[in-house]
Amino acid sequence: MSDFDAIAVGRRVLAQEAEALSAQAQGLDERFGRAVDLLFAAKGRIICTGMGKAGHVARKIAATFASTGSPAFFVHPAEASHGDLGMVTGDDVILALSKSGESRELADILAYAARFDIPLIALTAQPQSALGRAADLVLPLADAAEATAEVNAPTTSTTLQIALGDALAVALLERRGFKPTDFHVFHPGGKLGAMLRTAGSLMHGADELPLVTEATPMREALLVMTEKRWGIVGVTDAAGRLKGAITDGDLRRHIEGLMDHTAGEVMTPGPKKTVPPDMLASEALAMMSDPAPAVTVLFVVEDGRPVGILHVHDILRAGVM
Repeated sequence: MSDFDAIAVGRRVLAQEAEALSAQAQGLDERFGRAVDLLFAAKGRIICTGMGKAGHVARKIAATFASTGSPAFFVHPAEASHGDLGMVTGDDVILALSKSGESRELADILAYAARFDIPLIALTAQPQSALGRAADLVLPLADAAEATAEVNAPTTSTTLQIALGDALAVALLERRGFKPTDFHVFHPGGKLGAMLRTAGSLMHGADELPLVTEATPMREALLVMTEKRWGIVGVTDAAGRLKGAITDGDLRRHIEGLMDHTAGEVMTPGPKKTVPPDMLASEALAMMSDPAPAVTVLFVVEDGRPVGILHVHDILRAGVM
């Protein structure tokens, strides 16, 4: 039987990388804040670059920046030397990753940044390296051994680079005041996109709104309720503001002499459950059941006036759970 214990190895690696991340967090100083200032002030894009494993990390960091409202893309150092430097402008900021800071492939990018005075931020474990000396600002990686100590393959160092990239992206999005509704613009598809849909994006518009005025006779209100098929009719005042709603329950409570009443006399004032167009659909779904009583339909209201209607099936069909 082999003495190899995969679980023990896994725990050792995770513990070692967690310890390195803790050291990275403790070591953050004013340089991190200056880096966020540089990125925030950029009129152009954030150019992420790196070679080998650092390049894969740089590509991921660029994607995270871009998805959180900071225009960014990855430039491969080797391709940069063969024309892709033309993608980098004087309004950009370069974020270069290299553990050793001595990747030869970065040389042309470093020279280009110096020639055109393009701000350069370095993520490296060696501030005195070629990359560190060329950079306007160095964010040093914590002094931590790779998890593959004897082989020395990039493991802990790339984890630190990813985490530091995430920290920059999150700090930048919070400084920008980036909101979930902004996030949806960049994530229209998949489960994440569904969770970020708004009530306004899923609602049925004015043509499908079941509305009557307070003075509308109940005979006409019932016709509107039947025609629109929502099981509800909204009641508005002369200014078009939503004053109440009539549901099946209201009809049963006023069954005696129902046709002798107006909509304003039969309605339940409120209604208590309405949503604005910019509310997340997931929040609207939660409102339908809590607080009780549960409802299946909500009026979407803006400045007191109904602009749409939202059914629970619209939310569920969109993949919001």
